Amino acid sequence: MCKSLCSTPKDPDSVDLGWGLEISILNSCSRLMPVICGPHLQKHRCNWWRGTLHWVGYGAVYLLEGFQEEVILAWLCIEGPEYPLVLYPTVMNSLPATSRMQKISVLLFLAWVGFLFYAGIALFTSGFLLTRLELTNHSSCQEPPGPGSLPWGSQGKPGACWMPSRFSRLVLVLIDALRFDFAQPQHSHGPGEPPVSLPFLGKLDYLQRILEIQPHHARLYQSKADPPTTTMQRLKALTTGSLPTFIDAGSNFASYAIVEDNLIKQLASAGRRVVFMGDDTWKDLFPGVFSQAFFFPSFNVRDLHTVDNGILEHLYPTMDSSEWDMLIAHFLGVDHCGHKHGPHHPEMAKKLSQMDQVIQGLVDRLENDTLLVVIGDHGMTMTGDHGGDSELEISAALFLYSPTALFPSALPQEPEIVPQINLVPTLALLLGLPIPFGNIGEVMVELFSVVEDPQPHSSALAQASALHLNAQQVSRFLHTYSAAAQDLQIKELHRLQNLFSKASADYQRLLQSPQGAEAALQTVITELQQFLRGVRAMCIESWARFSLVRMAGGAALMAAACFLCLLVSQWVTSPGFYFCPLLLTPMAYGLAGAIVCAGLLTATGLKPDPVVLGAMAAVGSLLPFLWKAWAGWGSKRPPAALLPIPGPVLLFLLIRFAAFFSDSFVVAEARATPFLLGSFILLLVAQLHWEGKLLPPKLLTIPRFCLSASTGPPRHNGTHALGLGVGLLLCIRLAGLFHRCPEETPACHSSPWLSPLASMVGGRAKNLWYGACVGALVALLVAVRLWLRRYSNLKSPEPSVLFVRWGLPLMVLGTAAYWALASGADEAPPRLRALVAGASVVLPRAVAGLAASGLMLLLWRPVTVLVKATTGAPRTRTVLTPFSGPPTSRADLDYVVPQIYRHMQEEFRGRLERTKSQGPLTVAAYQLGSVYSAAMVTALTLLAFPLLLLHAERISLVFLLLFLQSFLLLHLLAAGISITTPGPFTVPWQAVSAWALMATQTFYSTGHQPVFPAIHWHAAFVGFPEGHGSSTWLPALLVGANTFASHLLFAVGCPLLLLWPFLCESQGPRKKWHPLGNETESRVKPEEEEEPLMEMRLRDAPHHFNAALLQLGLKYFFVLGIQILACALAASILRRHLMVWKVFAPKFIFEAVGFIVSSVGLFLGIALVMRVDGAVSSWFRQLVLAQQR
Repeated sequence: MCKSLCSTPKDPDSVDLGWGLEISILNSCSRLMPVICGPHLQKHRCNWWRGTLHWVGYGAVYLLEGFQEEVILAWLCIEGPEYPLVLYPTVMNSLPATSRMQKISVLLFLAWVGFLFYAGIALFTSGFLLTRLELTNHSSCQEPPGPGSLPWGSQGKPGACWMPSRFSRLVLVLIDALRFDFAQPQHSHGPGEPPVSLPFLGKLDYLQRILEIQPHHARLYQSKADPPTTTMQRLKALTTGSLPTFIDAGSNFASYAIVEDNLIKQLASAGRRVVFMGDDTWKDLFPGVFSQAFFFPSFNVRDLHTVDNGILEHLYPTMDSSEWDMLIAHFLGVDHCGHKHGPHHPEMAKKLSQMDQVIQGLVDRLENDTLLVVIGDHGMTMTGDHGGDSELEISAALFLYSPTALFPSALPQEPEIVPQINLVPTLALLLGLPIPFGNIGEVMVELFSVVEDPQPHSSALAQASALHLNAQQVSRFLHTYSAAAQDLQIKELHRLQNLFSKASADYQRLLQSPQGAEAALQTVITELQQFLRGVRAMCIESWARFSLVRMAGGAALMAAACFLCLLVSQWVTSPGFYFCPLLLTPMAYGLAGAIVCAGLLTATGLKPDPVVLGAMAAVGSLLPFLWKAWAGWGSKRPPAALLPIPGPVLLFLLIRFAAFFSDSFVVAEARATPFLLGSFILLLVAQLHWEGKLLPPKLLTIPRFCLSASTGPPRHNGTHALGLGVGLLLCIRLAGLFHRCPEETPACHSSPWLSPLASMVGGRAKNLWYGACVGALVALLVAVRLWLRRYSNLKSPEPSVLFVRWGLPLMVLGTAAYWALASGADEAPPRLRALVAGASVVLPRAVAGLAASGLMLLLWRPVTVLVKATTGAPRTRTVLTPFSGPPTSRADLDYVVPQIYRHMQEEFRGRLERTKSQGPLTVAAYQLGSVYSAAMVTALTLLAFPLLLLHAERISLVFLLLFLQSFLLLHLLAAGISITTPGPFTVPWQAVSAWALMATQTFYSTGHQPVFPAIHWHAAFVGFPEGHGSSTWLPALLVGANTFASHLLFAVGCPLLLLWPFLCESQGPRKKWHPLGNETESRVKPEEEEEPLMEMRLRDAPHHFNAALLQLGLKYFFVLGIQILACALAASILRRHLMVWKVFAPKFIFEAVGFIVSSVGLFLGIALVMRVDGAVSSWFRQLVLAQQR
């Protein structure tokens, strides 16, 4: 009978479990007999298994002999009443190949979904953050910038090019981050009031004296830098006269050679000798150009003196020699002091005083043919950062000095404001060089005046000549650029060309009859200035160049990926959904589409674009999958199932989606996110109250079925959930104390606790804070150890548990020691500074090495169980209670199944005892109920310590709150999740949304903001105080780990949302109750105490377990995908908004990188759970093989 049933695939008594397994249900058997059919067996053949079953419990797992290697599931038919009985699939010797294929399919599916999002992000980015076209044309003395003769007096003079040179040598002193007010004297708000005392005011005293003593020799300007205000982009602007684009900010880690025409190349082409000393960024920008160079590493922002002292060692000897025509000195101490201490620290006063002495020494050594230029490339914020476009960041000082009189007019009351790029054409003409081809700056006409005017109007004519040359050069550039690119505004371009034509014609007429044309000269100067300023304004607006097709394609691909996650997350837990076969064919289509696209591009002579090819592969695989899945499965579902998200969660996601379109919300997101999270928690507590799910979840409904009258007063249950909610709200409020204010809210004051302890003045306060930080480390360690001890995982002899016992305390000790050295390094005695410096290198690397070793041990031996083996019959307390009649409810089935297992154990054990002189080997394995969660918590702890080391010391308090907050949220979410056995298992949308929102809240609570000035650059030097040499990927990795630590930790810990409800099953022994039967059995009697299965229930249904992991990953992808899609749409729709580059573009970039980090973390977290599951299977298999031997 069994053979006939097994050979009939569509028998009405057959049940399809998915994964290609079909189980036959026998209505009647003469004895206990499990039957299994599946594709891994021979066709139309049943595998009759006559071994003993086993029972899995939290406290013990009893295995007897008789297993066969091919058994996956046991389907029992029992002697007695004729009814089909569905029992738990057992956790026996599962087929390794099939289980492994299930896990690989889940990981491949998640990787494919991640690829879809990556392709959409890359395609959108390539259309939104395009760089402007860089022309390689060069100006030369042999080619005038336009028709007409060169200015009067330029022909036949030595050193003359487009204009005769006024200076033969130039000293350019670049003081990084020299904000304009750093060059200001101390001033009073009103008459009679004391001057404002700030550490940086009045420290450049020599500049003020020389401006007062020699007003015709010196000038101070307020130079306005164009954003982004990062060093490399500013250097490009200061040498080419062009505007950097937004995407250039990303290359500040890795500078590349400038291909455009620039001042340095013009000097080299003219045979001038250029000597450089300072920031090694110049080495990459101008390789092989300098006749002599002294480069010093620039990226160590904690080092205030190495670069500056190295420059001073060579500066004055070089000045005294005659082997240079242009001398460049790039000082970094002011910028590094701002990053380390901020502008208001006493160290800033010391640095500025040192720069003042440098300027005085240079002025004393200048000769009459030499021009001194002192300039800051950008400013800094109140916290010492830069990169954005706030007033303090773009405002820099510019000081010019000549030993001979240079300015005919007296010193103005207020310094003139000039764009920074105006220095490029000015210096080019003063040095007798051609203006760089791509310059769009305007000459500073005041420097082209004649100090002692020998004839009337000569100064005005000289100014007009310089402006006309400048305008000709810019007009030539516009003509060349507009022919090569189509991103300039056509109407505005024509208007400006007409304006230049008119001004040029007027200028040529004035050259023929310059006498008595003072008014006409001023008109020409005004028209030329209007043209040059109009060109600059047009380029600023037009070089936000967009490709609408790519932007729309990228957004559509991300939206389709979100739709895919939404649909498949609902389908995957249903029987009969085979996502693995659905995936293979679309992947083949996608690969074929990419190959065809690459072939077409190559055949047409176009260079294949990797972004386009990736997008084609994504679309080619996505569309067939959706079509095949919908045709085979989705069309059978009701329309309501297409939007399975609960109403409150859907409203929350819509609010989050819409909020990204408001620049004020993006700016205030650090304050809005805790409010949203708190509101969401209150909603969860209220929902638990409405649904009556305030108790920790129990297995199915057995206690509720039997003890409905004795479940205890509901007040205790409400207090439990309310306590969790209040604790969560308190943690959120405390974490909000560690906030960083965006620069757009000047009334807001950032938390002083975000700064490192080294910046504190006062030993007592520093020591108290240091004790609090170390206390947070110890509390985190103790909490993890207590949690592992509570679930008995700390008793395991596995290497990973031993590392938790001894390795984690060493990591805490190393972190505390490093903080002590970092906070007091400046106060260390001179004889100990070498030791302190060495320890500052060794300790962080040792902590990171310990964390890596612990993770490797965890991956190698992830099963943290304690195994005990004894000879003899297994101890049992099972008393089989008669069960009469067929089961009438699910509770009856839940009651009878364990009874049958125990009865079978007793029967087979007795049989074995009669045939053997000794009983079989009994194996008891403890801590299996938390084996997955223990591995996850251990991995998160090992990740947290090196990430914490990259932050300031006081952020350790935030990390402690993070772990506590996550623990409370998991318990609150678990209270509302019902456990069903044998499945399907699912994680509600509320849990996934709250988890993703908490990751965002932690991002802001660790002192981050989605803007470039708020990046914690100091993280690049933790363990590398001397810098990284030529390496750029390692500092970028360290800074990225610091910035996106919250994304990584929450993504890796995401599987805890699935595991925690099983973990919260009542710990310790619990009573076993009889279901209600006839009147004689109406009393509920406890028959025994049994251990809860907890996470072992997941192994009872491997298909549902893997499907639940896939569903969890897809839901998390969907929530994160909605956020990145909203940012992309906001940046696309508002691309001409005033705040697009200040707010929307940085937000999109941070969300995109955060999504990539989260997706990688999610993949690693799910892979870790599967690794533990595979290790548990191997552990079972080894026990079975040992028994068979």
